[in-house]
Amino acid sequence: QVQLVESGGGLVQAGGSLRLSCAASGIMFSIHNMGWYRQAPGKQRELVATITSNGNTNYADSVKDRFTISRDNAKNTVYLQMNSLKPEDTAVYYCHADRWTAWGNVDYWGQGTQVTVSS
Repeated sequence: QVQLVESGGGLVQAGGSLRLSCAASGIMFSIHNMGWYRQAPGKQRELVATITSNGNTNYADSVKDRFTISRDNAKNTVYLQMNSLKPEDTAVYYCHADRWTAWGNVDYWGQGTQVTVSS
């Protein structure tokens, strides 16, 4: 059974920092691309950052230079370090894993963790 369990969310003041973690089980973590997405109330889910199985990273323009995604394959965990947080970063943050197979792309989602940034 595949599980992606996020942690590290919470309430923080603007300008503060949080570090999200996503622990994966039931998958061969090292061969999966990992990512963080977020969804604010009344808005669509959007990409925040991704890291491929090879370690290549990609960020949404709105978080570049403030957020850093990383992974530890030995711990089956992906992280999102969030600095200089803004009220507009308030959202539920979801962990995502995917890989391409002979049958197409297979992906998984975590249950989400709430991040609230107060002004």
